[in-house]
Amino acid sequence: MTIGRLAKQAGVNIDTIRFYERRGLMPPPARRSSGYREYDAAEVGRLNFIRRAKHLGFSLDEIAELLVLSSGTDMAAIREAATAKLLEVEKRIKEMQRIRQGLKVVIEKCPGHGSPSDCPIVSSLSGNDEH
Repeated sequence: MTIGRLAKQAGVNIDTIRFYERRGLMPPPARRSSGYREYDAAEVGRLNFIRRAKHLGFSLDEIAELLVLSSGTDMAAIREAATAKLLEVEKRIKEMQRIRQGLKVVIEKCPGHGSPSDCPIVSSLSGNDEH
């Protein structure tokens, strides 16, 4: 199939496919005598794998690793990679909750009017927590 048809079936654009080829996430396609790329139906599944892994927060490097692991026989390694990603996400969630709480505190201290030089948010960000 052509790159356009592959893109349509996988729900990505043509430039995305070319980018994934350059990154090594997609194998180099066969070429027709005309020079056009020729893809087989299995590449739709590979693109779906990449898209879904990105949706779950995996980086392109992590996806490359998952693709290698998925072609092997070690399911434990795939589970380990997914578990590591989950731990990373949970760590980021905790950090975002800490940031959220800090923002709530400084926002609550700010009356929302007056001189910016008297603003508790500016003071807090400047390291002058006198307010």
